[in-house]
Amino acid sequence: MANLTVTLADDVLRRARLRALERGTSVNALVGDYLERFAGPDPASEALAAFLDLAETTASSSGEGGRSWTRDELYDRRVLR
Repeated sequence: MANLTVTLADDVLRRARLRALERGTSVNALVGDYLERFAGPDPASEALAAFLDLAETTASSSGEGGRSWTRDELYDRRVLR
């Protein structure tokens, strides 16, 4: 585990210590929690992973025979307008 030195105004550190004490924790733990959230995976990656997990487990389908489209149906520009 690495150490980090942070320089703060005395008043800011005093207030942070008081608020941490009120919450039953330490300034070190609060800063560590914040940095873990800050450096964690971005929300877009998490959302994509959740979507892919859901897509793998879904029972949805196009029916027994499935649905197939012809090339003309896929590229029908009238539908896209």
